[in-house]
Amino acid sequence: RCPLQVLYCSAECRQAALEQYHRVLCLGPARDDPTHPLNKLQEAWRNMHYPPETSSIMLMARMVATIKQAKDKEWWIRAFSQFCSKTANEEEEIVHKLLGDKFKGQLELLRLLFTEALYDECLSRWFTPEGFRSLFALVGTNGQGIGTSSLSQWVHACDALELPLLQREELDAFIDQLYKDIEKESGEFLNCEGSGLYVLQSCCEYHRDWGRAEGNVLSCEPEAFLCAQEICISYLDCCQRERSRHSRNKILRENYLFTCSCPKCLAQADEADVTSDEEEEGEGETDDAELEDEMTDV
Repeated sequence: RCPLQVLYCSAECRQAALEQYHRVLCLGPARDDPTHPLNKLQEAWRNMHYPPETSSIMLMARMVATIKQAKDKEWWIRAFSQFCSKTANEEEEIVHKLLGDKFKGQLELLRLLFTEALYDECLSRWFTPEGFRSLFALVGTNGQGIGTSSLSQWVHACDALELPLLQREELDAFIDQLYKDIEKESGEFLNCEGSGLYVLQSCCEYHRDWGRAEGNVLSCEPEAFLCAQEICISYLDCCQRERSRHSRNKILRENYLFTCSCPKCLAQADEADVTSDEEEEGEGETDDAELEDEMTDV
């Protein structure tokens, strides 16, 4: 714990945070003050964004704090400039869905609160309307979701077991009850959730022309580097990858600003633009409030 009750996994982690960004973000006695600019910023973000992943705006704040606290500010500015921060793909005329007209009000409120809490002259461009959109796009496009749970790892290992049907049903029932019992004690969200920026991960199959998602990186074998093979990642989760080509590309265009040309999509290129059944079931049920909730996808 830091003196103000922020939790760290170790004294080394605490010291690293203190040296990199925490002195700027540490609230001190104001940690319970709802009128403190940082608390106001976080509260606004929570109201726009469904939990448990409420850290994207604070990832942006940590970027600013890191530069403000750094002795070599230009080095950190160059480091962050390695990430793509475009808000649109001009070639394909695609604008990131979270930067469209329906979110202008939310983005402007966040920008004003962000400026109140963290403004710094050397980063003035990040606090302009367009600069803030670019910073938002940087995190939205390059940010990696982080989730850790020893319980989920154990459950995943259990799923891989080959068991007779009766034993499988008993194990599944035990796991279901275990989650219910734990939730009574610790609340609904059992995992540690967050967001992070990683230069190497963001370089996987990453091009100036927005690239293509061509598979899943299951391992990074040395041969791939020796043979100059392309290392690719999948931008979609397991369920999304089973949707129709039309649905898959709709997700990729809205969130990552490119049209996929992986082998699977090319093989299905002649198929009709049919939306997946599960997506059709949800169509026609979205009201204005639910549209606002799309901020969740960052």
